[in-house]
Amino acid sequence: MGTATARNGSTATAWRNWAGNVTATPTRVVTPASIGELQEAVRRAAEDGLRVKAVGTGHSFTAAAATDGVLVRPQALAGIRSLDRAAGTVTVAAGTALKDLNRALAAEGLSLTNMGDIMEQTVSGATSTGTHGTGRDSASIAAQIRALELVTADGGLLTCSEKENPEVFAAARVGIGALGIVTAITFAVEPLFFLTAREEPMGFDRVTAEFEEHFAENEHFEFYWFPHTGNCNTKRNNRSQGPAAPPGPVSAWVEDELLSNGLFQAVNTLGRAVPATIPSIARVASRALSARTYTDIPYKVFTSPRRVRFVEMEYALPREAVVEALRELRAMVDRSGLRISFPVEVRTAPADDIVLSTASGRDTAYIAVHMYKGTPYQAYFTAAEHIFTAHGGRPHWGKVHTRDAEYFSRVYPRFGEFTALRDRLDPDRVFGNDYLRRVLGA
Repeated sequence: MGTATARNGSTATAWRNWAGNVTATPTRVVTPASIGELQEAVRRAAEDGLRVKAVGTGHSFTAAAATDGVLVRPQALAGIRSLDRAAGTVTVAAGTALKDLNRALAAEGLSLTNMGDIMEQTVSGATSTGTHGTGRDSASIAAQIRALELVTADGGLLTCSEKENPEVFAAARVGIGALGIVTAITFAVEPLFFLTAREEPMGFDRVTAEFEEHFAENEHFEFYWFPHTGNCNTKRNNRSQGPAAPPGPVSAWVEDELLSNGLFQAVNTLGRAVPATIPSIARVASRALSARTYTDIPYKVFTSPRRVRFVEMEYALPREAVVEALRELRAMVDRSGLRISFPVEVRTAPADDIVLSTASGRDTAYIAVHMYKGTPYQAYFTAAEHIFTAHGGRPHWGKVHTRDAEYFSRVYPRFGEFTALRDRLDPDRVFGNDYLRRVLGA
Protein backbone atom coordinates (compact mmCIF):
# COMPACT_ATOMS: atom_id res chain seq x y z
CA MET A 1 0.00 0.00 0.00
CA GLY A 2 1.05 3.61 -0.41
CA THR A 3 2.78 5.37 2.45
CA ALA A 4 3.17 9.02 3.47
CA THR A 5 -0.12 10.57 4.42
CA ALA A 6 0.61 14.02 5.75
CA ARG A 7 -2.35 16.37 5.39
CA ASN A 8 -0.50 18.90 3.27
CA GLY A 9 0.78 16.19 0.96
CA SER A 10 3.94 14.13 0.87
CA THR A 11 5.88 11.91 -1.45
CA ALA A 12 4.41 8.41 -1.71
CA THR A 13 5.52 5.00 -2.76
CA ALA A 14 3.41 2.83 -5.04
CA TRP A 15 -0.27 2.37 -4.28
CA ARG A 16 -1.74 -1.07 -5.03
CA ASN A 17 -5.37 -2.14 -5.28
CA TRP A 18 -6.96 -5.04 -3.35
CA ALA A 19 -6.45 -7.57 -6.15
CA GLY A 20 -2.89 -6.44 -6.84
CA ASN A 21 -3.46 -5.99 -10.58
CA VAL A 22 -3.28 -2.16 -10.51
CA THR A 23 -0.44 -0.03 -9.13
CA ALA A 24 0.25 3.68 -9.25
CA THR A 25 2.94 6.01 -7.92
CA PRO A 26 1.41 9.38 -7.05
CA THR A 27 3.49 12.51 -6.62
CA ARG A 28 1.89 13.05 -3.24
CA VAL A 29 -0.81 11.63 -1.00
CA VAL A 30 -3.21 13.72 1.05
CA THR A 31 -5.56 12.65 3.83
CA PRO A 32 -7.80 15.67 4.39
CA ALA A 33 -9.48 15.89 7.79
CA SER A 34 -12.03 18.44 6.60
CA ILE A 35 -13.80 19.54 3.44
CA GLY A 36 -11.76 22.75 3.53
CA GLU A 37 -8.51 20.78 3.49
CA LEU A 38 -9.78 18.75 0.53
CA GLN A 39 -10.76 21.90 -1.37
CA GLU A 40 -7.32 23.37 -0.72
CA ALA A 41 -5.64 20.16 -1.91
CA VAL A 42 -7.60 20.28 -5.18
CA ARG A 43 -6.79 23.95 -5.75
CA ARG A 44 -3.11 23.40 -4.99
CA ALA A 45 -2.93 20.41 -7.34
CA ALA A 46 -4.47 22.44 -10.15
CA GLU A 47 -1.94 25.22 -9.54
CA ASP A 48 0.89 22.67 -9.67
CA GLY A 49 -0.45 21.12 -12.89
CA LEU A 50 -1.19 17.82 -11.17
CA ARG A 51 -4.22 15.60 -11.57
CA VAL A 52 -6.20 14.50 -8.53
CA LYS A 53 -7.89 11.18 -7.78
CA ALA A 54 -9.64 9.95 -4.64
CA VAL A 55 -9.24 6.30 -3.72
CA GLY A 56 -11.30 4.27 -1.26
CA THR A 57 -10.27 0.78 -0.18
CA GLY A 58 -9.01 -0.27 -3.61
CA HIS A 59 -11.68 -2.88 -4.33
CA SER A 60 -11.95 -1.84 -7.99
CA PHE A 61 -10.11 -4.00 -10.48
CA THR A 62 -9.68 -1.15 -12.97
CA ALA A 63 -7.34 1.84 -12.79
CA ALA A 64 -10.28 4.20 -12.16
CA ALA A 65 -8.54 5.72 -9.12
CA ALA A 66 -4.91 5.47 -10.28
CA THR A 67 -2.91 8.66 -10.63
CA ASP A 68 0.63 9.95 -10.95
CA GLY A 69 -0.51 13.23 -9.40
CA VAL A 70 -2.26 13.74 -6.07
CA LEU A 71 -3.90 10.72 -4.44
CA VAL A 72 -6.62 11.63 -1.94
CA ARG A 73 -7.38 9.18 0.87
CA PRO A 74 -10.79 10.24 2.24
CA GLN A 75 -10.98 7.83 5.18
CA ALA A 76 -10.72 10.70 7.69
CA LEU A 77 -13.92 12.12 6.20
CA ALA A 78 -16.10 9.47 7.79
CA GLY A 79 -19.18 8.96 9.90
CA ILE A 80 -22.86 9.82 9.89
CA ARG A 81 -23.48 13.56 9.54
CA SER A 82 -27.23 13.55 10.10
CA LEU A 83 -30.21 11.24 10.35
CA ASP A 84 -33.72 12.32 9.33
CA ARG A 85 -36.22 9.67 10.39
CA ALA A 86 -39.19 11.64 9.07
CA ALA A 87 -37.68 11.90 5.61
CA GLY A 88 -36.18 8.41 5.77
CA THR A 89 -32.65 9.56 4.94
CA VAL A 90 -29.14 9.44 6.34
CA THR A 91 -26.29 11.72 5.29
CA VAL A 92 -22.86 10.16 5.59
CA ALA A 93 -19.33 11.38 4.89
CA ALA A 94 -17.79 9.90 1.75
CA GLY A 95 -14.91 8.03 3.37
CA THR A 96 -17.21 5.94 5.56
CA ALA A 97 -16.86 2.19 4.99
CA LEU A 98 -20.08 0.42 4.08
CA LYS A 99 -19.56 -2.00 6.95
CA ASP A 100 -19.46 0.89 9.41
CA LEU A 101 -22.54 2.49 7.88
CA ASN A 102 -24.45 -0.79 8.00
CA ARG A 103 -23.64 -1.35 11.66
CA ALA A 104 -24.44 2.25 12.62
CA LEU A 105 -27.78 2.12 10.81
CA ALA A 106 -28.68 -1.20 12.43
CA ALA A 107 -27.97 0.29 15.85
CA GLU A 108 -30.50 3.00 14.97
CA GLY A 109 -33.05 0.44 13.79
CA LEU A 110 -32.54 1.37 10.13
CA SER A 111 -31.18 -0.22 6.94
CA LEU A 112 -30.44 0.37 3.29
CA THR A 113 -32.99 -1.39 1.07
CA ASN A 114 -30.42 -3.34 -0.93
CA MET A 115 -26.64 -3.75 -1.01
CA GLY A 116 -23.85 -5.70 -2.65
CA ASP A 117 -22.20 -8.80 -1.25
CA ILE A 118 -19.04 -7.03 -0.05
CA MET A 119 -19.08 -4.17 2.48
CA GLU A 120 -15.39 -3.24 2.72
CA GLN A 121 -15.66 -0.35 0.25
CA THR A 122 -16.16 3.30 1.12
CA VAL A 123 -19.62 4.64 0.31
CA SER A 124 -18.19 6.99 -2.31
CA GLY A 125 -16.08 4.31 -3.99
CA ALA A 126 -18.94 1.83 -4.09
CA THR A 127 -21.48 4.25 -5.55
CA SER A 128 -19.10 5.97 -7.98
CA THR A 129 -18.41 2.66 -9.74
CA GLY A 130 -22.02 1.40 -9.66
CA THR A 131 -21.68 -1.34 -7.04
CA HIS A 132 -24.87 -3.38 -6.79
CA GLY A 133 -26.40 -6.45 -5.27
CA THR A 134 -29.30 -8.36 -6.77
CA GLY A 135 -32.93 -7.33 -6.76
CA ARG A 136 -36.21 -7.67 -8.59
CA ASP A 137 -37.53 -4.28 -7.47
CA SER A 138 -34.66 -2.68 -5.50
CA ALA A 139 -31.66 -1.36 -7.40
CA SER A 140 -27.99 -0.54 -6.82
CA ILE A 141 -26.57 1.39 -3.89
CA ALA A 142 -26.24 4.47 -6.12
CA ALA A 143 -29.96 4.30 -6.96
CA GLN A 144 -30.67 4.76 -3.24
CA ILE A 145 -28.91 8.15 -3.20
CA ARG A 146 -31.16 11.16 -2.57
CA ALA A 147 -28.48 13.89 -2.58
CA LEU A 148 -24.72 14.23 -2.77
CA GLU A 149 -22.00 16.81 -2.29
CA LEU A 150 -18.78 17.05 -4.26
CA VAL A 151 -15.68 19.21 -4.54
CA THR A 152 -15.34 20.41 -8.11
CA ALA A 153 -12.24 21.11 -10.19
CA ASP A 154 -12.05 24.77 -9.11
CA GLY A 155 -12.14 23.78 -5.44
CA GLY A 156 -15.79 24.73 -5.04
CA LEU A 157 -18.40 22.69 -3.18
CA LEU A 158 -21.48 21.60 -5.13
CA THR A 159 -24.62 20.00 -3.70
CA CYS A 160 -27.01 18.16 -5.98
CA SER A 161 -30.32 16.32 -5.76
CA GLU A 162 -33.44 15.91 -7.88
CA LYS A 163 -34.28 19.55 -7.10
CA GLU A 164 -30.85 21.14 -6.76
CA ASN A 165 -28.50 20.88 -9.77
CA PRO A 166 -30.57 17.95 -11.09
CA GLU A 167 -28.42 17.52 -14.21
CA VAL A 168 -25.39 16.87 -11.99
CA PHE A 169 -27.41 14.54 -9.76
CA ALA A 170 -28.49 12.51 -12.80
CA ALA A 171 -24.84 11.77 -13.58
CA ALA A 172 -22.77 12.10 -10.41
CA ARG A 173 -24.39 9.21 -8.53
CA VAL A 174 -22.27 6.95 -10.77
CA GLY A 175 -19.56 9.44 -11.69
CA ILE A 176 -16.46 7.19 -11.94
CA GLY A 177 -14.53 10.02 -10.26
CA ALA A 178 -14.79 12.15 -13.41
CA LEU A 179 -16.99 15.00 -12.17
CA GLY A 180 -15.45 15.79 -8.79
CA ILE A 181 -14.56 14.27 -5.44
CA VAL A 182 -17.65 13.16 -3.53
CA THR A 183 -17.59 14.39 0.07
CA ALA A 184 -21.01 13.34 1.40
CA ILE A 185 -23.93 11.19 0.31
CA THR A 186 -27.55 11.20 1.46
CA PHE A 187 -29.12 7.74 1.21
CA ALA A 188 -32.72 6.66 1.50
CA VAL A 189 -33.12 4.31 4.47
CA GLU A 190 -36.01 2.37 5.95
CA PRO A 191 -36.85 0.67 9.24
CA LEU A 192 -34.72 -2.38 9.91
CA PHE A 193 -36.27 -5.58 8.55
CA PHE A 194 -35.56 -9.28 8.39
CA LEU A 195 -34.54 -11.31 5.36
CA THR A 196 -34.88 -15.05 5.09
CA ALA A 197 -32.22 -16.58 2.87
CA ARG A 198 -32.72 -19.92 1.20
CA GLU A 199 -29.62 -21.42 -0.38
CA GLU A 200 -30.08 -24.51 -2.51
CA PRO A 201 -27.97 -26.44 -5.03
CA MET A 202 -29.64 -26.73 -8.44
CA GLY A 203 -28.65 -28.05 -11.85
CA PHE A 204 -27.53 -25.62 -14.56
CA ASP A 205 -30.22 -26.71 -17.00
CA ARG A 206 -32.97 -26.30 -14.45
CA VAL A 207 -31.89 -22.92 -13.10
CA THR A 208 -31.51 -21.46 -16.59
CA ALA A 209 -34.82 -22.89 -17.79
CA GLU A 210 -36.58 -21.49 -14.72
CA PHE A 211 -34.63 -18.24 -14.44
CA GLU A 212 -37.55 -15.89 -15.14
CA GLU A 213 -39.75 -17.81 -12.72
CA HIS A 214 -37.17 -17.58 -9.92
CA PHE A 215 -36.67 -13.88 -10.70
CA ALA A 216 -40.39 -13.13 -10.54
CA GLU A 217 -41.03 -15.09 -7.35
CA ASN A 218 -38.21 -13.66 -5.22
CA GLU A 219 -37.25 -10.17 -4.09
CA HIS A 220 -33.57 -11.03 -4.45
CA PHE A 221 -32.45 -14.00 -6.56
CA GLU A 222 -28.94 -14.95 -7.58
CA PHE A 223 -27.02 -18.05 -8.49
CA TYR A 224 -23.51 -19.33 -9.06
CA TRP A 225 -22.51 -21.76 -11.78
CA PHE A 226 -19.37 -23.87 -11.30
CA PRO A 227 -17.52 -24.14 -14.64
CA HIS A 228 -16.64 -27.70 -15.80
CA THR A 229 -19.83 -28.92 -14.09
CA GLY A 230 -23.58 -28.80 -14.54
CA ASN A 231 -23.96 -27.62 -10.95
CA CYS A 232 -25.17 -24.31 -9.53
CA ASN A 233 -25.90 -22.91 -6.11
CA THR A 234 -28.95 -20.62 -5.83
CA LYS A 235 -29.79 -18.02 -3.22
CA ARG A 236 -33.22 -16.48 -2.63
CA ASN A 237 -33.57 -13.59 -0.17
CA ASN A 238 -37.06 -12.47 0.82
CA ARG A 239 -38.45 -10.30 3.58
CA SER A 240 -39.92 -12.08 6.57
CA GLN A 241 -41.41 -11.32 9.96
CA GLY A 242 -38.46 -12.83 11.76
CA PRO A 243 -37.29 -13.51 14.37
CA ALA A 244 -33.60 -13.71 13.61
CA ALA A 245 -32.42 -17.27 13.10
CA PRO A 246 -28.85 -16.97 11.83
CA PRO A 247 -26.86 -20.01 10.76
CA GLY A 248 -25.57 -22.03 13.70
CA PRO A 249 -21.90 -21.50 14.53
CA VAL A 250 -20.83 -24.82 13.01
CA SER A 251 -22.87 -24.32 9.82
CA ALA A 252 -21.66 -20.73 9.48
CA TRP A 253 -18.03 -21.78 9.93
CA VAL A 254 -18.29 -24.66 7.45
CA GLU A 255 -20.11 -22.69 4.73
CA ASP A 256 -18.64 -19.20 5.13
CA GLU A 257 -15.15 -19.81 6.45
CA LEU A 258 -14.07 -23.33 5.49
CA LEU A 259 -15.79 -23.80 2.11
CA SER A 260 -15.95 -20.16 0.96
CA ASN A 261 -12.61 -18.93 2.30
CA GLY A 262 -10.24 -21.46 3.91
CA LEU A 263 -10.77 -24.54 1.74
CA PHE A 264 -11.52 -22.37 -1.29
CA GLN A 265 -8.15 -20.66 -0.84
CA ALA A 266 -6.41 -24.05 -0.67
CA VAL A 267 -8.07 -25.53 -3.75
CA ASN A 268 -7.43 -22.38 -5.77
CA THR A 269 -3.78 -22.47 -4.79
CA LEU A 270 -3.64 -26.11 -5.92
CA GLY A 271 -5.47 -25.24 -9.15
CA ARG A 272 -3.04 -22.43 -9.89
CA ALA A 273 -0.10 -24.80 -9.44
CA VAL A 274 -1.69 -27.75 -11.27
CA PRO A 275 -4.44 -26.49 -13.62
CA ALA A 276 -5.33 -30.03 -14.75
CA THR A 277 -6.85 -30.67 -11.30
CA ILE A 278 -9.41 -27.86 -11.60
CA PRO A 279 -12.31 -29.74 -13.29
CA SER A 280 -12.16 -32.49 -10.65
CA ILE A 281 -11.93 -29.94 -7.85
CA ALA A 282 -14.90 -28.05 -9.32
CA ARG A 283 -17.05 -31.18 -9.34
CA VAL A 284 -16.25 -31.87 -5.69
CA ALA A 285 -16.57 -28.25 -4.56
CA SER A 286 -19.89 -27.72 -6.32
CA ARG A 287 -21.34 -30.72 -4.48
CA ALA A 288 -19.94 -29.73 -1.09
CA LEU A 289 -22.47 -26.95 -0.49
CA SER A 290 -25.76 -28.07 1.02
CA ALA A 291 -29.18 -26.46 1.24
CA ARG A 292 -29.72 -24.15 4.20
CA THR A 293 -32.20 -21.51 5.34
CA TYR A 294 -31.55 -18.69 7.80
CA THR A 295 -33.01 -15.33 8.82
CA ASP A 296 -31.24 -12.14 9.89
CA ILE A 297 -31.09 -8.37 9.43
CA PRO A 298 -30.25 -7.25 5.86
CA TYR A 299 -26.52 -6.61 5.89
CA LYS A 300 -25.86 -9.96 7.58
CA VAL A 301 -27.72 -11.72 4.76
CA PHE A 302 -26.68 -9.62 1.76
CA THR A 303 -22.95 -9.49 2.56
CA SER A 304 -20.29 -12.11 3.25
CA PRO A 305 -16.53 -12.12 3.83
CA ARG A 306 -14.29 -12.40 0.77
CA ARG A 307 -10.77 -13.26 1.82
CA VAL A 308 -9.74 -15.25 -1.26
CA ARG A 309 -8.34 -12.64 -3.64
CA PHE A 310 -9.30 -12.70 -7.29
CA VAL A 311 -9.64 -10.63 -10.46
CA GLU A 312 -13.13 -10.06 -11.84
CA MET A 313 -14.97 -9.02 -14.99
CA GLU A 314 -18.70 -8.33 -14.86
CA TYR A 315 -21.09 -7.30 -17.61
CA ALA A 316 -24.63 -5.96 -17.37
CA LEU A 317 -26.89 -7.44 -20.06
CA PRO A 318 -30.52 -6.86 -20.97
CA ARG A 319 -32.24 -9.30 -18.60
CA GLU A 320 -33.88 -11.18 -21.47
CA ALA A 321 -30.41 -11.97 -22.91
CA VAL A 322 -28.74 -13.37 -19.79
CA VAL A 323 -29.71 -17.05 -20.12
CA GLU A 324 -28.57 -17.26 -23.74
CA ALA A 325 -25.30 -15.50 -22.89
CA LEU A 326 -24.67 -17.83 -19.95
CA ARG A 327 -25.28 -20.89 -22.11
CA GLU A 328 -22.83 -19.48 -24.67
CA LEU A 329 -20.29 -18.95 -21.90
CA ARG A 330 -20.67 -22.56 -20.75
CA ALA A 331 -20.27 -23.87 -24.30
CA MET A 332 -17.16 -21.74 -24.75
CA VAL A 333 -15.57 -23.06 -21.54
CA ASP A 334 -16.46 -26.67 -22.43
CA ARG A 335 -14.85 -26.53 -25.86
CA SER A 336 -11.79 -24.60 -24.73
CA GLY A 337 -8.73 -25.70 -22.83
CA LEU A 338 -9.46 -23.13 -20.11
CA ARG A 339 -9.42 -24.23 -16.48
CA ILE A 340 -11.73 -22.06 -14.36
CA SER A 341 -11.65 -22.54 -10.58
CA PHE A 342 -14.05 -19.72 -9.60
CA PRO A 343 -17.84 -19.93 -9.97
CA VAL A 344 -19.70 -17.57 -12.33
CA GLU A 345 -22.15 -15.25 -10.57
CA VAL A 346 -25.54 -14.16 -11.98
CA ARG A 347 -27.59 -11.32 -10.44
CA THR A 348 -30.31 -8.84 -11.50
CA ALA A 349 -31.33 -5.19 -11.13
CA PRO A 350 -34.33 -3.14 -12.26
CA ALA A 351 -33.90 -0.23 -14.66
CA ASP A 352 -32.82 3.07 -13.07
CA ASP A 353 -32.44 6.69 -14.24
CA ILE A 354 -28.72 7.28 -13.59
CA VAL A 355 -26.89 8.31 -16.76
CA LEU A 356 -23.99 5.82 -16.62
CA SER A 357 -25.48 3.21 -14.32
CA THR A 358 -25.08 -0.23 -15.85
CA ALA A 359 -28.87 -0.61 -15.39
CA SER A 360 -29.65 2.80 -16.89
CA GLY A 361 -32.93 2.62 -18.78
CA ARG A 362 -33.20 -1.16 -18.94
CA ASP A 363 -34.01 -4.16 -16.75
CA THR A 364 -30.69 -5.83 -16.24
CA ALA A 365 -28.97 -9.09 -15.38
CA TYR A 366 -25.30 -9.39 -14.55
CA ILE A 367 -22.79 -12.12 -15.31
CA ALA A 368 -19.54 -11.96 -13.36
CA VAL A 369 -16.50 -14.09 -14.15
CA HIS A 370 -13.54 -14.43 -11.80
CA MET A 371 -10.03 -15.84 -11.77
CA TYR A 372 -7.87 -16.54 -8.74
CA LYS A 373 -5.23 -13.88 -8.09
CA GLY A 374 -1.98 -14.74 -9.84
CA THR A 375 -3.48 -16.96 -12.54
CA PRO A 376 -3.61 -15.84 -16.18
CA TYR A 377 -7.09 -14.44 -16.81
CA GLN A 378 -6.77 -12.71 -20.19
CA ALA A 379 -7.84 -15.62 -22.43
CA TYR A 380 -10.94 -16.37 -20.34
CA PHE A 381 -11.97 -12.75 -19.92
CA THR A 382 -11.40 -11.98 -23.62
CA ALA A 383 -13.61 -14.88 -24.70
CA ALA A 384 -16.28 -13.96 -22.13
CA GLU A 385 -16.19 -10.30 -23.15
CA HIS A 386 -16.75 -11.27 -26.77
CA ILE A 387 -19.98 -13.02 -25.72
CA PHE A 388 -21.14 -10.20 -23.46
CA THR A 389 -20.53 -7.40 -25.97
CA ALA A 390 -22.41 -9.32 -28.66
CA HIS A 391 -25.47 -8.88 -26.42
CA GLY A 392 -24.93 -5.15 -25.91
CA GLY A 393 -23.37 -5.64 -22.49
CA ARG A 394 -22.14 -2.82 -20.30
CA PRO A 395 -19.07 -3.57 -18.15
CA HIS A 396 -18.98 -2.70 -14.47
CA TRP A 397 -16.96 0.52 -14.14
CA GLY A 398 -14.76 -0.98 -11.42
CA LYS A 399 -14.07 -4.37 -12.98
CA VAL A 400 -11.75 -5.57 -15.73
CA HIS A 401 -12.83 -4.77 -19.29
CA THR A 402 -11.31 -3.49 -22.55
CA ARG A 403 -14.11 -1.20 -23.82
CA ASP A 404 -13.60 2.42 -24.82
CA ALA A 405 -15.58 5.64 -25.32
CA GLU A 406 -16.69 4.67 -28.82
CA TYR A 407 -18.28 1.49 -27.48
CA PHE A 408 -19.90 3.23 -24.53
CA SER A 409 -21.40 5.87 -26.80
CA ARG A 410 -23.32 3.03 -28.46
CA VAL A 411 -24.53 1.14 -25.39
CA TYR A 412 -25.39 4.19 -23.25
CA PRO A 413 -28.04 6.39 -24.93
CA ARG A 414 -27.19 9.28 -22.55
CA PHE A 415 -23.41 8.98 -22.85
CA GLY A 416 -23.12 12.40 -24.50
CA GLU A 417 -25.02 13.94 -21.60
CA PHE A 418 -22.32 12.74 -19.20
CA THR A 419 -19.35 13.86 -21.29
CA ALA A 420 -20.90 17.31 -21.86
CA LEU A 421 -21.37 17.71 -18.11
CA ARG A 422 -17.77 16.64 -17.56
CA ASP A 423 -16.62 19.28 -20.06
CA ARG A 424 -18.50 21.89 -18.04
CA LEU A 425 -17.41 20.80 -14.57
CA ASP A 426 -13.82 19.75 -15.33
CA PRO A 427 -12.70 21.28 -18.64
CA ASP A 428 -9.01 20.97 -17.73
CA ARG A 429 -9.35 17.34 -16.62
CA VAL A 430 -8.10 17.94 -13.09
CA PHE A 431 -9.79 14.64 -12.18
CA GLY A 432 -8.65 12.82 -15.31
CA ASN A 433 -6.45 9.77 -15.67
CA ASP A 434 -5.62 7.18 -18.32
CA TYR A 435 -8.67 5.04 -17.50
CA LEU A 436 -11.09 7.95 -17.88
CA ARG A 437 -9.41 9.00 -21.11
CA ARG A 438 -10.12 5.54 -22.50
CA VAL A 439 -13.70 5.13 -21.31
CA LEU A 440 -14.91 8.74 -21.70
CA GLY A 441 -12.68 10.05 -24.46
CA ALA A 442 -10.22 12.95 -24.41
